[in-house]
Amino acid sequence: MSPANLREALIKHLGRIAPEIDIDTIDTKADLRDEFDIDSIDFLNLVTALGREFSLPMPEADYDQMQSFDSLLTYLENHTA
Repeated sequence: MSPANLREALIKHLGRIAPEIDIDTIDTKADLRDEFDIDSIDFLNLVTALGREFSLPMPEADYDQMQSFDSLLTYLENHTA
């Protein structure tokens, strides 16, 4: 999976959770929950959707590696290669 495809998938799923957010205006290094104003259930829904899309287990123990848009994208890149 290319980084562009992973980014597109991440944006798609974030858009379902927080449709009012413009991805081009967020700080991609900031805390994802703060930037998108999402709660823990929304975050779980996001991780679950990404895990299903890529047939990738994304255990809770790894959530600290998914704190920002960029870190979540890096996580996907490292685990779908």
